Amino acid sequence: MPNEMIHRLPASIDTVVFDLDGTLIESEPDLRAALNRLLQDMGRRAVSRDEVVMMIGDGVPKLVERGLMATSDDDIEDLEGHVARFLTYYEAAPTDLSEAFPGAHELLEALKAAGAKIGVCTNKPEAPSRNILRIFGLDGFVDAVVGGDTLDGIRKPDPRHLAAVIERLGSDPARAVMVGDNANDIGTARALGVPAVAVSFGYPRGPVADLKADAVIDQFEELWDVLASFAS
Repeated sequence: MPNEMIHRLPASIDTVVFDLDGTLIESEPDLRAALNRLLQDMGRRAVSRDEVVMMIGDGVPKLVERGLMATSDDDIEDLEGHVARFLTYYEAAPTDLSEAFPGAHELLEALKAAGAKIGVCTNKPEAPSRNILRIFGLDGFVDAVVGGDTLDGIRKPDPRHLAAVIERLGSDPARAVMVGDNANDIGTARALGVPAVAVSFGYPRGPVADLKADAVIDQFEELWDVLASFAS
């Protein structure tokens, strides 16, 4: 994004909420590394990138459960303990192999400069989410983070998850847009009546067109034209 380019938000939009994994951050490599370390502890085979991409999006307990189910036909015992061990591994090195998607920093910086309220709505636990944003230098642009463990029993695609982010930003769903990469993101936005933008480079678990988002972008710079189209 050229530094001299000045972007403006449409008058009817003041809030942009992002998913984290697969939207702002290419996080799969570190999630896979932690999951494979857990599986190795259990004497099981490693899982591949293609397998893990299909496991991401519903929070850590589901990721671990799917990893266990993919590597054994045995009944899962002590899932809570396995999740805790996974988090120990993951939180010790959440960004060693991950990276922010190209243009993420520039987009958030430009949105903030344009006066946007920026939130993150993720099914990842809140603490590692905030840590990852900090490590990648994105935390200074984000005004609210609501993780999968922030609200008791509430996570995407429950619209109350997105509603909580928007409320903490002091905004209103009528003035917000959701940007994500999978069905949970699009579903929670639709349930709340918020326009939904899908990124084509994340972890949709199928053709991105099947998400039926209001718009699909291939790179972050395209979001500006999409925001303008929502206001027209």
